[in-house]
Amino acid sequence: MLKEMAALGYEYVELSHGIRITLVPGIMRGVDEGIVKVSSTHNFCPLPTGVVQAAPNLFEPSAREHREHDQWLRHTKRSIDFAAQVKAKVLVCHLGSVAFFWFNPARTIKDYLRDHHDAGRTPEDKTYHALLAKCMVRLRKRMPPFWEQVKTSVAEIFDYATQKGIKLGFENREKFEELPVDADYAEFIAGLPANAPAGYWHDTGHADIKEGMGLLNHRQHLVKNAPRLLGFHLHDVNAQGSDHQPIGAGHIDFKMVSEFWRPEHLLTLELSPRISVDDVKASKIRVEALMR
Repeated sequence: MLKEMAALGYEYVELSHGIRITLVPGIMRGVDEGIVKVSSTHNFCPLPTGVVQAAPNLFEPSAREHREHDQWLRHTKRSIDFAAQVKAKVLVCHLGSVAFFWFNPARTIKDYLRDHHDAGRTPEDKTYHALLAKCMVRLRKRMPPFWEQVKTSVAEIFDYATQKGIKLGFENREKFEELPVDADYAEFIAGLPANAPAGYWHDTGHADIKEGMGLLNHRQHLVKNAPRLLGFHLHDVNAQGSDHQPIGAGHIDFKMVSEFWRPEHLLTLELSPRISVDDVKASKIRVEALMR
């Protein structure tokens, strides 16, 4: 796997939340032999024993049930250990979600957008924006205990991450009920302790999906979160709303995104396994051109 990445011209890789435990010996050998270096990993990495497919939300820091919380804490610390072992700089993390027993407002939004694809980008669609505001009120009413649990959970791992020399990149998410609410992200990141080994991780595809829902403006979101940016997941979104597409194959303005890149940031191409080798190579060339 690592040899294939190196052959495509990559010196660094991110190890994702799809890394099975059985791949670890080969990865360690590849890193030790200098085939590639590891820039970042993604919680949970490696996957818990017995889990064989990507499962970044297997356990959530928002979980209020103590057994799930204990599992999240245990496997996050394990992921921090592995990140340190492969000399990564950042562990990308999800921050959970708001759970609904009945009538999740996310389904209401999804159903409307299925029939009115551009409603979120169309201010004139008063029906949708009234529906969105109503659903957001419902989300915020349900959110407080889950959000407090998130803040408690991440505070529990700051000291451990500091000891291991790993920073935590809190990633923006694409689903309506996932945390934090995008409008709250900058305040949350700014409110972290000054010495907290954590910052913001920006996913371009997720931001574009949320922009399509009418929940944020991509540029303004980056402006607000730029002060504590650690890195980027770079992928495009096509006209059908599918993300993890090659750079330039969709409608994301990567020239705008590139204005926020800094030398200390990590840039990861997060592409679908279904795209061609030529598109992987072309995406790398397009990003390098923007860097220049």
